[in-house]
Amino acid sequence: MKKSLISLILGFLFVGYACKGPEKAEQPAASDLVARAKAIHDRVLALDAHIDIEVSFFTPEKPEKMGYQKLASLPAMRSGGLDGAFFTAYVEQGALAAEGYKAAHDLALEKIGRIHRVAEVEMPEDVAIALAPGDVPEIHKQGKIVALIGLENGYPIGEDIGNVEEFFNRGVRYITLSHVGHNQICDSSLGINAPAPLHNGLSLFGEKVVAEMNRLGLIVDVSHIGKESVLDVMRLSKAPVMASHSTLRDFCGIERMWDEEQLLALKNNGGVFHLVGLRMAVKAEPPGKTAAVSELRKKLGFPEDYWPFFQAFEEAPAENRREYNMGLEAIDKQWPPASVAEFVDHLDYLVKKIGIDHVGISSDFYDQSWSLEGWRDAGETFHITQELDRRGYTEDEIAKIWSGNTLRVWREVIAAARRP
Repeated sequence: MKKSLISLILGFLFVGYACKGPEKAEQPAASDLVARAKAIHDRVLALDAHIDIEVSFFTPEKPEKMGYQKLASLPAMRSGGLDGAFFTAYVEQGALAAEGYKAAHDLALEKIGRIHRVAEVEMPEDVAIALAPGDVPEIHKQGKIVALIGLENGYPIGEDIGNVEEFFNRGVRYITLSHVGHNQICDSSLGINAPAPLHNGLSLFGEKVVAEMNRLGLIVDVSHIGKESVLDVMRLSKAPVMASHSTLRDFCGIERMWDEEQLLALKNNGGVFHLVGLRMAVKAEPPGKTAAVSELRKKLGFPEDYWPFFQAFEEAPAENRREYNMGLEAIDKQWPPASVAEFVDHLDYLVKKIGIDHVGISSDFYDQSWSLEGWRDAGETFHITQELDRRGYTEDEIAKIWSGNTLRVWREVIAAARRP
């Protein structure tokens, strides 16, 4: 009896050991995970789909605008492994009249000319302009920053369709059809100059602009434009489009942002949606923080509403901007801003919703008070790759999100232009 009992106990011990299975593999050390992500980041081509520039682009001795130069400076891009960007000549919306069109056209050409001067005269050893998709990897292999040129706001086109080709010949490879305010091409998602729609989507001239961009192989950028404008572009365009710097209203609670109907239309068009890394585009601000920011703006004499504040902040003396940013830092300690992890949460959602082939990234760097925690400037770009790797994205998938999808759309836009 004792022998049988011992045999039974040994049997249970054996079964328990057998069911336990092999020991779990030892988890990689944190330093090994960082090294793995760093190696991936070094191999993929990280391309930011939207960085606004000023006429002082890449001239740190002339910091007229705090954000544009400091957050996406050449040293910051180098240190963070941001290999290139669509540097966009942003032009503010003005009056829909000949004088306004002329001023906007001249400013756009001045900013575009600045990019050419940097690449061709001042920093040819560091920066080169890509005019075709195949230029991008070649420039990258040379160890240079890849400069692509975008035009944010079709307003500088005026009412002369020939200006589309002029901008193309100057190296522009995407045009955002509108910005903040309706223009002669289409309705914006935020019509500050005329709250009611002007065209209920694209204007007749806007339809010609889209057709001309298709003919030239020029990417149509549908960020900032109103929903009906987006759907009109999807209906008319013979080529894939891009949203260079957008978000969904469900992510941030801002009504004018994209809904899922627009998102699925973009997928069906074959385009790419670049999620923008601005904190207000990633997470809705809690009421307490909104009230605190409003109070800070009033204290410093800034307008409270989003766009008037943006314009006033640009023109404010450096001391006022600095005081505002210091106040905002204190507010952020109480209500932390959106983080890289939350940004990648939204990338996860987009990948599940529209597929890995239709998702990209942009920063829209302006000022650190607008940036994500963990991607405050170009020097922290690696953190995006690190988080994607941590979540199990493969190197090929990370490469698609960072640049592969953007370049695929660009190639398809050119192919569409060559079709009879």
